[in-house]
Formats: sequence, C-alpha cells, structure tokens
Amino acid sequence: MTDAQQTAAADTGLAPSEPSGPAPVPLLAPREGVPPVIADEAGLAGVVAAFAAGSGPVAVDAERASGYRYGQRAYLVQLRRAGAGTALIDPVACPDLGPLGRALADAEWVLHAATQDLPCLRDIGMVPSRLFDTELAGRLAGFARVGLGVMVETVLGYSLEKGHSAVDWSTRPLPEPWLRYAALDVELLVDLRDALEEDLARQGKLEWALEEFAAIAAAPPPQPRKDPWRRTSGVHKVRRRRQLAIVRELWTARDQVAQRRDLSPGKVLSDAAIIAAAQAAPADVRALAGLQGFGHRMGRKQLTHWQAAVDRARALPEDELPQPGQPGSGPPPPRAWQEKDPVAAARLSAARAAVTAHAEELRLPQENLLAPDVVRRLCWEPPADGGPESVAEALRALGAREWQIAETTQPLARALTARA
Repeated sequence: MTDAQQTAAADTGLAPSEPSGPAPVPLLAPREGVPPVIADEAGLAGVVAAFAAGSGPVAVDAERASGYRYGQRAYLVQLRRAGAGTALIDPVACPDLGPLGRALADAEWVLHAATQDLPCLRDIGMVPSRLFDTELAGRLAGFARVGLGVMVETVLGYSLEKGHSAVDWSTRPLPEPWLRYAALDVELLVDLRDALEEDLARQGKLEWALEEFAAIAAAPPPQPRKDPWRRTSGVHKVRRRRQLAIVRELWTARDQVAQRRDLSPGKVLSDAAIIAAAQAAPADVRALAGLQGFGHRMGRKQLTHWQAAVDRARALPEDELPQPGQPGSGPPPPRAWQEKDPVAAARLSAARAAVTAHAEELRLPQENLLAPDVVRRLCWEPPADGGPESVAEALRALGAREWQIAETTQPLARALTARA
C-alpha cells in the first residue's frame, strides 16, 4: 500500500484494496456527507473564508451541460481543501467567483484534464497561477487509461460512483445523487496528486510534468476558431463550393437560434441534417421537408427558417463562395506530402518513427513527447543543416517545451540527416 493509499484510508475509514489482491474495490463515499449547494453571496463569503484559511493544494472541478446548453459555461463548481472540507457552488446563482479565485491565488490547484475546465472557470473569475493536472500526470507516468475513475481505482484502490457525467447539469434543483457524484470528483483528487507526484519523481519525469503544468497555467485564452462551420460532422462529403456555402449558412443560422434559446446546437438541428441539405440544395420548403433531419416533427415556421438559409447560399455570387479545404499557414495534410514533396514525406516518416520509438522507451504517449503538429512543421521546413543545435532551435520556435527538446533533438536530428 502506498503512502497516499494509507492516508486516504485513514481519512475515509475504509481500507482500500491492494492492487494485486482479489478483494472487491470499495465504493467511495463523501467523508463529511454531501454538502449543501452554495447559491447566495453570504454562503459564498463563508466558502471564501474557509478555503483561504485551509492549507495545501485545492482540488477543483467544474460540471458543464455539454450537449444540452449553448456554450461551455460552468453549472456547478466543486472544491476541496484540507481544513476547509468540500464545497459545491452554483455559478448561475453566484456568477462572480473572483473573490474565491483571489483567495486561492497562492495555492496549487489540482484538476483532472485541466484544459477542459479552465475556460469555464476563467469565465467566472477563477484563474490558477499554479496547477497540477492529474490526467496529464497519468499520461506522463505511463498509465494506459487516465480517466478519473480509473485512475482513482488503479492508484488509490477506490471506486467512484458512475453514471452522472453526461447529465444536464443546468437542471435546478440538482438531484442529491448527482451532487454526491460531483462531491466525489474532488474527494481524493489531492491524494491522487500526491501518489502521481511520487510516481513521476521515481521515474525521473517530475520536472517534465511541472514544466507542462506551468505551460498550461500560463497559456492565454484560446483564440476564436476560424471558420468554425468547417467542423460540421460530415463536411468532408461536401465537395462543391455552392454546397459548402449552404453548410456555412445553415450552421450560422443554427448557431444564432441555439444561442438565443440557450440550447446545444445539435438539439436545434443536427449536423447530419445540415449535410443532407447541402448535398441536395433543395429549391423549396417541400423539398427540404423530405430530407433527413427535416421530417414531419418540424413545423412550417422552422422549415421556412432553414430554407431561407439555403436560399441565401443559392443566391451568393461565385466570388463569395467558400473555398474547399481550410486555409492555413501550416504544411498540407500528410496524405498530400508524397505528391507535393516526396523528400519531405520521407523526412516525416523517419521523424515519426523516431518519436514513436523514443516515446515507447519513455513509456508515454508520443503526442505528449512531442505534438504531431510540431513534427509536421519541422519536417516540412527543416533547418538548413539539420544538426542538433539547429533542430533544437527550430523546436523551441515551434513551441516545444525544454524537456521535449532535450528528449527529441537527437532522434530527430538523426532522422532528418538520414533523409536529407
């Protein structure tokens, strides 16, 4: 039993199963029961005071209503810290958690898959200066499965409740079983952090992880995606520019309706319906009603709204139609390299093989050793001499972290030189 497991057992009063033993894995329960949801300023002030007086890292999680509501706002925020216990906060009733964020400014925040939660936390005033990402730590430590439930069971020997991850967290009031599930998400997060830190240190990877965590914490908010309509599922089936214009117009019309009604766009109109309309380019409402996704359940008013979007696309002049493919400043898709530049294609094949082989030696995913986009850009426009110093400088310019540069420069330099 690890130190972290012994600590968890002492705190919960349960004896975790030994990883190699046949004993059933105990189901974790909240240590202090399910706390009430904080939904007013007085309650929030109490949480701020309690967590400011707490000690050590603070476990943080957020629940969104993906698939139900528009956007990625937080509908529940969960925190746990030694000396403060667990808090559940309703960010709809308390939309400004800036005072809490400032009270925790000097603490290390422990999150699982931090990049998923940080945008919605930032929107309500919670921005960490230091963090520890248990999912990323698990990847770097060589775990094959890094979901929170699997990690808690594998590392700490407890089973978390399942079944509420995809519910509509905008529901009010939130059912007690959902709240218990949410509280458990932060129950052992700090214990998991401590165990993973020990594992990473033992493997000589802790400094790598700390560098990754610092990069996540320092990263600016992502820029709005250019031409987001191009991510419509199935858009690769649409070849003609006029058809792409229909996709764009329907996507934009759907997004406006979804935002106004605060619904997930997929609940307003499916991607499959957009693609079907683009391929058929219906001339009127009657033709539209016969297409997939525009069936008898859709009222005349809705059909007229979508047909208007199709008509706008049909009426566009040629010079306003979108171009096939998504323009960008980077290299072309790898499948096109052999035709465009066979030498670059050979470089890419050799570089990928080198990164994959070294990642296997280090027991971590190749995309965590070095981002595939960095490898592609390096191989499309390699440094002139291909030597280690030039490769390291090119990797640094492409945004690779120092530990990644140290681990991949030599293998990449050999691969580029062999294919020069």
